[in-house]
Amino acid sequence: MPDATRRSPAHVVTIHDALVLFDCGPGTLHGFDQHGIAWPDLTHIVISHYHNDHVGDLAAVLFALKHGVSPARTDPLNLIGPMGFRGFISRLADAFGPYILDPGFEVCVTEVAAGSSFVDSANLFRIRSCHTPHTEESLAWRLEGESWVLGYTGDTGPSVEVANFMLDCQVLIAECALSDPPQTNIHLTPRTLAEFATIATPELLIVTHVYPFQFQGPEEVAAQVQEWTPVPTLAAVDGLRVTLGSEGPDWTYPPNLG
Repeated sequence: MPDATRRSPAHVVTIHDALVLFDCGPGTLHGFDQHGIAWPDLTHIVISHYHNDHVGDLAAVLFALKHGVSPARTDPLNLIGPMGFRGFISRLADAFGPYILDPGFEVCVTEVAAGSSFVDSANLFRIRSCHTPHTEESLAWRLEGESWVLGYTGDTGPSVEVANFMLDCQVLIAECALSDPPQTNIHLTPRTLAEFATIATPELLIVTHVYPFQFQGPEEVAAQVQEWTPVPTLAAVDGLRVTLGSEGPDWTYPPNLG
């Protein structure tokens, strides 16, 4: 939904020299600039599934990396997604032009089957996958660093399997699109997310993907989730920064939110 302050899913993780983007929904490209993200240095883009709110700016980001970087980029870019991802990228090139696959630097497209992993070539991290009850191909992702683990549900319905997949995450970024009682089994609600988090037991739960026609905002959802789980819960807002390490997660909100 159009929103002047909140963009569609796009979560950036910095790991030493790697800059990893999980999903690339509408608004991602201009959000990079607003929040000081070094987008020309992107090394990996990881897609959870092919709904527009998760991939709508992928072509725009590739266009910017081709035409908006000086000197021209030479480093390769890794595009990682579910099964069928190569076909999706090929169709994107048919729609927008050959720069999608040939932007002037190497583009490495990798499909990851549910239950499989992607290992960074520099061994900085591993990304594991788990199928979610949302679409045929949709995946949740688990990013494992040397001393920390980050979980990202993408879009999912209630699933004990996905919750167990997220065990031992320091931080879990989880969708909560709908209100209680559930109107569908392909998204989470505050109560089903609380049940999910109580199984996964992350050190910090970040609630995102909140539909504005269901709630006043993510803060309302986070407060509802917190009523039903002991897991510390934050509302996701654009510009939220979380630091992960051996001492646990620490976070700061953007200045305009205090």
